[in-house]
Amino acid sequence: MPIDPPAFLSFEGVRFDYGAAAIVDGVDWSVGRGAIHCLLGRSGCGKTTLLKLAAGLLSPAAGGVRLDGVPVRGPGDAVGFVFQAPTLLEWLTVLDNVLLPVTLHRRASADDRARALDLLELVGLAGLSERGPRALSGGQQSRVALARALIADPALLLLDEPFAALDALTREELQEDLLRLCAQRGTTALFVTHDIAEAVYLGDRVAVMADGRLRHSVSIDLPRPRPRDVRYDPRFNALCRELRHAMDGASGVRRAEAAE
Repeated sequence: MPIDPPAFLSFEGVRFDYGAAAIVDGVDWSVGRGAIHCLLGRSGCGKTTLLKLAAGLLSPAAGGVRLDGVPVRGPGDAVGFVFQAPTLLEWLTVLDNVLLPVTLHRRASADDRARALDLLELVGLAGLSERGPRALSGGQQSRVALARALIADPALLLLDEPFAALDALTREELQEDLLRLCAQRGTTALFVTHDIAEAVYLGDRVAVMADGRLRHSVSIDLPRPRPRDVRYDPRFNALCRELRHAMDGASGVRRAEAAE
């Protein structure tokens, strides 16, 4: 079984309340430097809230979040966020959308533009830098959003179901792009998804979340780099089955707690 690297991102007894309800309820979790962890769970279980706590977009009611040992007090350049929708600005070109995190703070330099163009090439969009978002397919827009999140070279990448609306083949291609880019840059990632196979393909570790709590976790003992055909490996299918059973069990826990 793989040995987890030292913690880079850590949640320590984290709770977040909305009114009288605990949306995140006592989460302890750590992600090693350069690792990819995935969160599985049904809608409303607290996955996106946990990402926002990691990004510093929300503050916990109890516990704390640390990035490289430093408490997270608010958003910073060390963290990139990829949302469920690409959220590209229609009046900007592809290149200018990628540069947006830079231009919000200062005028983009020639080096910034060169870095943005290199990222567009890495995500398979070379030659499309002057197009508008409406001229792109859904998969291309998601690639632009990924490049935008990486423009500041963040140490931590947070991804909230970024490929959920795409067709199956495009989704698999973007999963492969994400793994390649994270490996090249040594980027740590926390990825939220409903899709069990996606979590197993991407993750070094996968956790199942329900009612704001982490109910189950498993290390993904599959090789890296991860070839696309690993999706048909018996071990891959066994891990998917284990996680499906864990999700079904978490649903049972939720129903039992609601009945108490």
